[in-house]
Amino acid sequence: MAASNSILIADRNSHVRRFLMRELMAEGYRVILAATAENVLKIVFTRDDIALLVLDPHLPGVDAAIFLENLIDRIPVLPIVLHTHRGLEGEKLPLDEEWCAIIEKSGNSVEHIKEAIQRLLSHIRKNCGSIHRCDNRKGDIQKDRPSFRNPNPIP
Repeated sequence: MAASNSILIADRNSHVRRFLMRELMAEGYRVILAATAENVLKIVFTRDDIALLVLDPHLPGVDAAIFLENLIDRIPVLPIVLHTHRGLEGEKLPLDEEWCAIIEKSGNSVEHIKEAIQRLLSHIRKNCGSIHRCDNRKGDIQKDRPSFRNPNPIP
């Protein structure tokens, strides 16, 4: 299923980024790559064509919980697929199953990522009509409000 918007892939490993890009482009998605938390924040808070983020939450130099809190501030809602080697147990992450999926990195994780992307985008479209209209994690509709641009993103 081709998407009309882009998927942002952020992983500390360039090989993983390129592999996921090839796999998702083969599914018809447009893909943008980011290697750092700073690049991710810059992209998600300045572009309105990002439909979903595939994220390694352990990008270097950033606390995962604080980083995710910054991402949650984005309006319209940004669905996130967390793709990680490490478990997230013990970390207080602001996760909501309606807009976030956690996929452990493994040999077949790309298929799980594709399924999660399809599920999250379908959920957003079903509950909001469009990714550009969801205002918060409960599926509320945005009422002619401009997109929120985080004034203090973390470096």
